[in-house]
Amino acid sequence: MKPPAINAQPTAASLLLAPSRKTTMRWLIPFLLVLLFLLTLIWLPRQAQQMEASERLEQLIADSLWVEQAIRFQLSRDDESMRIIAREIVGNHLHQDQFRARINALLRNNREFYRVTWLDVEGKPVASSDDFPIGRSDLSEPSRMTEQRARQMRRPLYSPPAVPPGIAEPTLMDYHVPMFRDNHYVGSLVASYAVVRILNEMVPWWFAQDNEISLTDTDDSVIARRTAGGPGLNVYTHRRELELPGLTLVLHTNSTKSAPKLLPNLLVGSVIVLSLGLLWSLWALWRDINRRTQAEGALWKEASFRAAMENSLITGMRARDLQGRITYVNPAFCKMVGIDAEQLVGKIPPMPYWAPEAIDEYQERFSNVLAGRITPQFETIFQRSNGERFPVLIFEAPLVDQNGKQTGWMGSILDISERKRAEDLNRTQEEKLQASARLACMGEIASTLAHELNQPLGAISSYATGALNMVKQGSVEPSALTPALEKIHAQAQRAGHVIRSVHQFVRKREPARTPLQVKQLIDNVTPLIELQAQQFFVVLQTQVPPRLPDVLGDAVLLEQVILNLTRNGIQAMTASPPERRILRIVAEIDRSQPGTEAVVVSVIDQGHGIAEEVAARLFSPFFSTKAEGMGMGLNICRTTIEFHGGTLTYTDNPAGGTIFRFSLPALGAAPA
Repeated sequence: MKPPAINAQPTAASLLLAPSRKTTMRWLIPFLLVLLFLLTLIWLPRQAQQMEASERLEQLIADSLWVEQAIRFQLSRDDESMRIIAREIVGNHLHQDQFRARINALLRNNREFYRVTWLDVEGKPVASSDDFPIGRSDLSEPSRMTEQRARQMRRPLYSPPAVPPGIAEPTLMDYHVPMFRDNHYVGSLVASYAVVRILNEMVPWWFAQDNEISLTDTDDSVIARRTAGGPGLNVYTHRRELELPGLTLVLHTNSTKSAPKLLPNLLVGSVIVLSLGLLWSLWALWRDINRRTQAEGALWKEASFRAAMENSLITGMRARDLQGRITYVNPAFCKMVGIDAEQLVGKIPPMPYWAPEAIDEYQERFSNVLAGRITPQFETIFQRSNGERFPVLIFEAPLVDQNGKQTGWMGSILDISERKRAEDLNRTQEEKLQASARLACMGEIASTLAHELNQPLGAISSYATGALNMVKQGSVEPSALTPALEKIHAQAQRAGHVIRSVHQFVRKREPARTPLQVKQLIDNVTPLIELQAQQFFVVLQTQVPPRLPDVLGDAVLLEQVILNLTRNGIQAMTASPPERRILRIVAEIDRSQPGTEAVVVSVIDQGHGIAEEVAARLFSPFFSTKAEGMGMGLNICRTTIEFHGGTLTYTDNPAGGTIFRFSLPALGAAPA
């Protein structure tokens, strides 16, 4: 029996099922594609919305950074202006009567300033841009604390913004510039900023129209706010710290723009988006061109400012490449040498401003420059175009490009003619002081000198009278007159020696360094020392070895040193017991330093010694413990010894009193 066929033919259900599946797949795929397209249409605007929001935030951050840099740049320019004014005040180039005119000219172009005040050491106003100057006590408490901190740190600092006492507004931020002269505090410049003006003057109007800008402290307490375009919506915000010397502020920007909206009509929205995209592209292009123009203008202003700054310098600037060719000179250098820049740039040695007599020195220094060895600071001689010579001080430093590669050498040249003239004038004044000191010294011993001369003159008169009497008696042998005449001659020699010592000591003359014997120096002033010693009953003892090496020096100046030191020693023993009134002058050779030899002269007294409070100012000019003293004796002594390459020191005498000791390099030894 044949088995029946099972499902040999498709049933109706199977026939219905197969088309149903195909139909479902046929609709499902387009539906999924349409759904994907719709989702894409929905996702694209949202993505565009998010991208627009991100772009707005990024743009706000970029603009905020630009505003921050603008504020920093303006504050840096203000800082440089204040430092220049402070340097002029310290250098006595800007006086009180000129201060206000100078500051008002600055404030006309920098409206962010509220006032600028010059305070003295005690905090009192010296000059101000206001009609009613304020002192340190009128500043806010944070400002006073900042001023004290700036003085301690010796650098300018900003104070935290605060409202000064006595006024309701505005909030002020003070910039304290301490001024020091020779490491001594001489006052401060206080530049007060109205914080709200910083936002009004330094933030561009186009940025302020779209954003709310505020300055806060680190605790987010609002100090100043600018809302030219209305309050911010807190949708796009940015926070940027503004680091200043001694102060940290926070710059907040809050955009007045709302979040972008999703357009209901995607097609219209797409057209609008495309249109807005085109407009935005044009605006972005305009903004980029505008910013590029502003950047080029700022760069041009900066280059002009730097050029003006270099042109206003009185210091000559000279740049050379690695081959020694001049690549740049400023007007000050051209004026200094009297040669135009066109004739100098591109020039290689020998230079037209080299003096012929110093050509060997220039060639040697130029060879060292080519070998990469420079002397950072040295003095030399240049000549002007008319042949006039003048001394210069040159500072050399490597010239490095932005990549850190050396491209040449930069030199600063100072004309030190005035300084040399001042040094010559100072040396002349020093010589006049030394001559005055010698005259004052001789004035003190004038009465004793008269008494000392009276003795030989009286003896001469007595011997001459006796000789005349013997001649009148007649029949006098010449041999009998010989003793009297010899005594007259001896006494005349004694008086003449005293007069010559005084004349050589007080006469004015130019210093002349010649080989000298220390023993001869001491012998020359011994008569003058003995005159003072006899007045105070002081015994003079000298101890000089017979064979001391010679020294190179000026005899009169060194004799003045010995006389000043012995006079101080004699006067220091006026209150000592008679048996202790002994003044000793000891000379010896010092070989303590290897390879050097010096002659040391010690003046030893047994007086009252030197107190500690006096010792600190012993060699200071115009300091004296004597009511009638000028206070220049020891200062002149030290200057004289240092001029001869030696040193002048003092120590306590173990036996009581003081030992003043000066050393002079032996002839042939290098000065210390």
